[in-house]
Amino acid sequence: MRTLSKEDILGADDLRTEDVEVPEWDGKVTVRMMTGTERDKWEASLMPEDGESRKSVFQNMRARLIALTAINGDGELMFTAADMIELGKKNAKALDRVFAVASRLNGLTEQDIEEVVGNLGGAPSGLGTSPSVAS
Repeated sequence: MRTLSKEDILGADDLRTEDVEVPEWDGKVTVRMMTGTERDKWEASLMPEDGESRKSVFQNMRARLIALTAINGDGELMFTAADMIELGKKNAKALDRVFAVASRLNGLTEQDIEEVVGNLGGAPSGLGTSPSVAS
């Protein structure tokens, strides 16, 4: 196997995409792999800020991941932090379908989430909103 140069790494087209059929929305959503920065942002969104409870950091977790992975026809993220509250109000089955593909595509496992939870000292409970992820 050859040794990669900086140019090889920085020039690699390594963000795969996958279309997700969402019958509840009468169409499909294109999901892409997160960049390293986006993955760090998503993981950081699961950590409580000062005065925030463990419960609150898991609120709207699906919408936060979808906001960092759903792209439009130009390949740009289609949702912003301001959209996450409304996105989280959509059909749970549809959100789960997109979340599952985004999780798989990005190598997120239950173990990854449990590790973050373990760092918080407990298990997640509740769903809701925390719009500190997408910009």
